[in-house]
Amino acid sequence: MMASILLYLDPGSGSMLVQALIASFLTIGVFFNQIKYAVLGLFGKKRPEEEEVTND
Repeated sequence: MMASILLYLDPGSGSMLVQALIASFLTIGVFFNQIKYAVLGLFGKKRPEEEEVTND
């Protein structure tokens, strides 16, 4: 009886759980993207939007 009560997930907490999972994945993605550009910056590489565009 107690196990069935603990497994109940109402729509409010379910949507909060989905929102937390999406936010976690996006945060992890941005974090590793920043780490990648920090490491590339150590080797003198620029971000794609920082590269100079030359028009001949």
